[in-house]
Parts: sequence; structure tokens; C-alpha cells
Amino acid sequence: MKSEFGSRLDFELEDPLVSAPAKKSKKVIGLDDLLSDFYKEKGKRVAGAAKRKRVLKHDSDEEDDAREATLSHTLDQYQKQMKEMGGEDELSHWGLQVFGVQKSPPAVVLPELGSCATFQALGHSKHNSLVEVGKREESDFLEGLLVNGWLSKLITLSGHLEMALAKWTFHLLMFASEKRLRTSACDLWCDVLSGKNEGTSAPIKIDWLPTYSELERALSIYGFVFVLSDAGSVDMDSKHAGPSLNIRAWIKFVAASCQVRSKWPIFSTSQAEKLTEVLICLFLDRRLEGLSMLLYECLLSVISYFTHEEWSTSCKKVTKSLASRLSMDLNCLRAVECISGIDARSKCLRSEVAYRLLANFLNHKAADEEILASLISINVKEKGCDLFRMYIYLVLAENWLFFNSTLEEKAVIREMWGLYLRNCSCLITSTDLRSFAAKVRNRALYLLQGSVTR
Repeated sequence: MKSEFGSRLDFELEDPLVSAPAKKSKKVIGLDDLLSDFYKEKGKRVAGAAKRKRVLKHDSDEEDDAREATLSHTLDQYQKQMKEMGGEDELSHWGLQVFGVQKSPPAVVLPELGSCATFQALGHSKHNSLVEVGKREESDFLEGLLVNGWLSKLITLSGHLEMALAKWTFHLLMFASEKRLRTSACDLWCDVLSGKNEGTSAPIKIDWLPTYSELERALSIYGFVFVLSDAGSVDMDSKHAGPSLNIRAWIKFVAASCQVRSKWPIFSTSQAEKLTEVLICLFLDRRLEGLSMLLYECLLSVISYFTHEEWSTSCKKVTKSLASRLSMDLNCLRAVECISGIDARSKCLRSEVAYRLLANFLNHKAADEEILASLISINVKEKGCDLFRMYIYLVLAENWLFFNSTLEEKAVIREMWGLYLRNCSCLITSTDLRSFAAKVRNRALYLLQGSVTR
């Protein structure tokens, strides 16, 4: 039995509003909910776009890497082909290491130095209290006189260079480690050789003159390599590697000695020939490039040392000796071009050296026309043609002909020379990528234009 209050009343069951089932109320959506949904949706879109971008970027990076690898491979292949077609011209340079390891210079022992008349006269003069000779070592005092120029002045006034002073100053010139000493000693010898006695205007009396053997011994101590074929094997890692700093004074002394042959014929003809060879060899050492002007002036002095009768024979001897010592590379061109004087003897020597080298390289001992015929017969279009060798031939022939005035009068020589230049300029195209092709072609074109306008 139902309770009175536990069951509905009859009229409640009959009421449609009461008897209808209750419905769940809807949640009210506010502005915050709308914003939250909006940002969530936007975040999903951004994350999707970023993911797609990463995928695309990865694909793009892979494509870039592939293109870069292809380009690198292509460049490598191109460089390999260029090397196979010909080496690079700049790999060839002139320069020989004509100085090896220096030796220890000899010690000078001159006990009679203090007894020189020049020194004694100064020591007992009224100026003794000023110079204080007795309070110094004799050598130190003389070094001071040498550096300050007083020793040279005293010798010029007295007109006499004594043996002890001559040997002492020459030793300083050749072997002194201090720049002021070797420079002052060199200046003294240049003044004495070219100077005169101020009292009589006669040449200064010199008790002792150095010989060629003294100069040769100094070069040997500097590490000079007298055989150029051994120049590439010198030890340049040693801290005692040459050339010596005294080489500048050596060159100046040689120049001064050759300029005074009328007063002091220090060298024989054969020794002067050897000096000419040595000077040209010194031009081949790049470490002496700073002394090029000094070497040039010295070379002019040496070739002017010969008499007119000696020169013709000596010039041929020098060129034959040089041609036997030089190999066919850019050093032989350097040896020719360093003879840059404009006087007749310099031109003769330059032309003769170039001719002798060219004849040696062609294994020819024939007339001028036959040497040019051999050059014309070379087919520069052949792939196996050594254009570096052709460049050497071209420059040597140019120097041989242009510095020999007697050949200009021969029409057949001019015609053959023009034909050779046309072969080198026309048969080598501008697109020829062989080593030295451009150098040969351009130089031949330049020379050909010059020969046409002459």
C-alpha cells in the first residue's frame, strides 16, 4: 500500500505539465569559451603549417645539397681536364740558390798593426791628448778612425796605404759582421783605389793589393756554388745559409777594382772572364734581387775592364762557359735579360749568350739561317709540341737577333724571322689551352708587329 505522501495524487497524474518527463537544461556558452575554441583551432592550423613547412624545407635542403654536390663534381672534373690539357704557366719561375752554407771566416792576426807609420804619427802628434790613444786598444781606436772617415783622410794625406792597414781593412770589408765596419772599409778601399795623394796628385801608394784568389776564397766562405748544376742541392735549412751580408761590399770592391785598370791591373784577362760569369750567376739568386742595380753597375765595370783586342775572344769564352752551365728553363732567360746595358759591349754579350744557348738547346753548330730553319720546321699545332720549350726558343732568338746589328742587314734573316713569328702567332689559336700557348702567341704577335713597323 502506498503511502499518502509517497505517491502522486490523481489530479497530478492527469496534469500534462506535471506528468511530462523532465528535460536536461543546456549549458550556457560564454565569450571566454568562444575565444578558447578559436585559439585552439588556430594553434592546430599553425602547427600543421609548421609541420608542412619543415617537410618542404627538408626536401629543399636535400635538393640544394644535391645541386651543390653536382656543381662541385663538375668543377673538379673541369679542373682535372684543364690539368690534363696543360700545366699552369705560373708554376715555372726563375731562380737558383747559388749560395749554400757559409763557412766560418778566417781570423785576422796582424801584430804589426800598431806599428804602422800612420798610427804612430797620429799617436805622437800634438792631438794625442784629444784622441787618447794610450787609453784604448789599438784595434778599437783604429775602428773608430775607420768608421768616422779619419783613416781614409789620413791615408789620402800621406799618400800611402801600408800593408798591415790594407790587409786589416780588406778583411773587415770581406768578413766583418758589423755593418758599419764592412761599409766603412769598403768606402775606404773605393776612395784609395780611385783617389790621389792630395800633396802630389799622384796615385796613392798601396803596399798590398788583394788578388782574384782572395775574392774567390771569400765567395767560397760565403757558400757560393761554383757549379750551377749543384745549386739546387744546397742546404737552405741551415741557419748559416748564404749569401753573406758582406756580398754587397764584395760587389762594390770588384766594381771599383775594374774601374782603375790603368793604375791597378788587379785581374788577368781570364780572371775578368770568371768574374763576368760569377756576376751573371748572382743575378739568378732571388735573394739578391735587392742588389740588382749594384750588380748591373758592377757587370758594366767588369766588361769594360777588357781591352778592345781582348773583348772579342773573351766574350765568346764567357758565353760558351755560361751555356754549358745553364739548363733550358727560365733561368737561362734571366741570365740573358740581366745583361741590360745599352752600350755596344753589353749588347754584344747579350746577343752572344742568347745565340750560344739557343745553339746548344737545338744541338746545332750551324749557320744562322740553319738555326732559324730548325725553328721554322717545328710544328706548333701538334698536341705533343712542348710550348714551354718554344717560349724559351722564341725569347732567345729575339735577344740574339735584336741585339746583333750585323744581322739586321741580312734580308734572308729578316724574312725567316718573320715566317717563324707568323707560325707562332697564327698556328696557335686564342682558344688553345695548352701550357704557355698564350705566352708564345702573344709574344710572337708583339714581335711581329714590331718587325713590320721597322
